[in-house]
Amino acid sequence: MADEVLHDELDRRAEEVAEQVVAWRRHVHQNPELSNREECTARFVAEHLRSLGLDEVRTGIAGHGVVGVLRGGVPGERVVALRADIDALPVPDACGVEFASRVVDRDYPGGPFPVSHACGHDCHTAMLMGAATVLAGVRDRLPGTVLFVFQPAEEGPPVDERGGARVMVEEGAFGDPTPTMAFGMHVTPYPKGYVGYRVGNQYGASCLVRIVISGRQVHGSSPWQGIDPMPAAGAILVGIGQLYRQVDAFDPVTVSIGHVEDVGRFNIIGETVTLWGTIRCAVASDMADVQKRLTVLAENSAAAYGCTATVEHLQDVPPVHNTREWVDAALPTFRRVVGEDRVVETSATLGYDDVSELIDRYGGLYVMLGVQDATLDGTGRPTPSPDGRGLVPNHNPRFYADDSTLVTGVRLHAHTAYDHLSGVLAP
Repeated sequence: MADEVLHDELDRRAEEVAEQVVAWRRHVHQNPELSNREECTARFVAEHLRSLGLDEVRTGIAGHGVVGVLRGGVPGERVVALRADIDALPVPDACGVEFASRVVDRDYPGGPFPVSHACGHDCHTAMLMGAATVLAGVRDRLPGTVLFVFQPAEEGPPVDERGGARVMVEEGAFGDPTPTMAFGMHVTPYPKGYVGYRVGNQYGASCLVRIVISGRQVHGSSPWQGIDPMPAAGAILVGIGQLYRQVDAFDPVTVSIGHVEDVGRFNIIGETVTLWGTIRCAVASDMADVQKRLTVLAENSAAAYGCTATVEHLQDVPPVHNTREWVDAALPTFRRVVGEDRVVETSATLGYDDVSELIDRYGGLYVMLGVQDATLDGTGRPTPSPDGRGLVPNHNPRFYADDSTLVTGVRLHAHTAYDHLSGVLAP
C-alpha cells in the first residue's frame, strides 16, 4: 500500500513539473552543442541540480559530464544510475518548430557545421532534469541512492579527443557509490507514449572507420603524371556493398560511409582522399571479421589503382544488451506507467548507444520511448498516423518529438528508480 501511495505521488509530481520540462527541452533544443563542447548545456543542468539541494553535483567529468547524487532518507544499499545524453549533431534543424536551432559551430573540427538535436538528446536531458525534480521531492522516502547522469559525447567526440560514457567510468564517475542498476531510454519514431523493449541486443556494436587513400598529386590537365586516388575511393565504395554478402544474413551488419574528404581543388588531382564511416553489427562477435574484410577490400582496391590505403577502426562501442532477467523485472513497472497495451517488444536495430558501457558493468536496461504521430500495424511495425506529421527517423533534419510525451519519460525514470531502490525491480 505504501508503494502505491508513493507511485501516485511520483505521478502527481511529474504532472506538476511537466510544463517546466517542456520549457527545458525547448531551451536545450534552441541551444545545441556538439560532442565534447556541451559547456552551456552542462552548466544549465548543474544549476538546476544544485537548486534541488542534492547531496552532490559533480561537474567536469569526461569533459562536460554532470552527475547529481541524491541519497535517500531511508537506509538502503541499492544505487540506480539514471542516464541522459546531452550532445547534439552536425545536422541542420528543419523540424519546423518555433524553437528550432539556428546555431552554427564555426570552430568544430571539420566544420563549420549547423547544429541541432536531431537525435532527441534535448528530450533526454529535460526528462532526466524532471525526474531529478520529482525524486528530490520524495527523498525522505527513498531507500538508497540515485545518480542523475548527464553524459557528453554520446555521438562520439572528435577523433583526436577522448569522451563519452567509457571516459566517465574511467574518471571515477561511478566509483562512489557504485550503481546496482543503470537505466535510460531513447526517444524514437514510435507511437507517442509507447515503450519499446528487446531481450538481447537492443542496439548493435559500432566502430568509427577512417580510410585514407593516398596517390600522387598533379594538375588536372595531366593526370598521367600523377596517381589519382579518386577511382580507388570509388572502387572501395562500390566494394563495400559486397561485404554484406560475406557475413551471415541472419545477423545484420552495415558499413556506411557518411563523409568523403579530399585535398585539392577542382583543377587539381589531390594527394589523398579520406573516407569516414561506421561499421554496425547486430552481433558483437562479427565486428572483427567485418573490420578485417573492410581492410582487405580497401588495401587491395587501392593497390589496383596504384594507390595505398590505410584503415583505422576507432571509437568502438559494445552493443546495448538487455538480459531476460532485467527485462522481466522491469516490465511490471513499465506497464504500470504507460499501460499494458503500450509496452511492446521491438526488433533489433543497428543504431548504437554507449550507455552499453554502463549496462555491461552495472546491470540494468535501455528502452525506447515513442514520441511521434504513429500507429502499429499488424506486424508491430510503426506506420504514420493518417492525420499526423508522419515518421521521421533520428538524425534526419526533420526529426521531431511531441512535447506531450516528455512527462511519460519523467515518470519512467522516477518509477524505475524507486522500484529498484525498494527491491521490486531487480533480477
